[in-house]
Amino acid sequence: MHKILVLFAHPRLESSRINTRLIKEIPQQENITFHDLYETYPEFNVDIEFEKSLLKRHEIVIWHHPFYWYSSPPLLKQWIDMVLEYGWAYGAGGEALKDKIIFNAITTGGNEEAYCEQGYNKYSIRQFMQPFEQTANLCLMQYLPPFAVMGTHNMKGEQIDRAALNYGRLLKVLSNGDLDLEKAKSLRYLNEIL
Repeated sequence: MHKILVLFAHPRLESSRINTRLIKEIPQQENITFHDLYETYPEFNVDIEFEKSLLKRHEIVIWHHPFYWYSSPPLLKQWIDMVLEYGWAYGAGGEALKDKIIFNAITTGGNEEAYCEQGYNKYSIRQFMQPFEQTANLCLMQYLPPFAVMGTHNMKGEQIDRAALNYGRLLKVLSNGDLDLEKAKSLRYLNEIL
């Protein structure tokens, strides 16, 4: 069983019916750690050594967050800036995260049609995720396409439940080591595996 670290960052979880439902589907297993950054660091005082110890103990890392202004909420960005240090995560001697698997699990208000060249946002989700992908590459990690729940503003109960169940299924597949990494890397979204 692979150890999974879900780094969750949502500054207004109480107002997010989608993310509230998604995290309820995270399997309650010893090998899966759910780590709520906003709950742990309400003052943004990230404990760098503690975060590094979490990363060392897990083979798979998930940046789970709403898609805020084409990126992540600020605490996740601060976490990346502070924890992924030169000489530890990247650069000379920085191989602590080598070969670990990482990806984003995101929610967007806009639907998939809004995220393409002809759409409202002009670029795809994969294009917007490139800074995360390059961060992973620099840290010698294996970056996978995002798990994306899109069009959340218009989702109804059954659609929300389906998305949440798929997230739970994906975590079980990852946990069991049943994911074909090369196939996963070729997809637009990890949702397509399920």
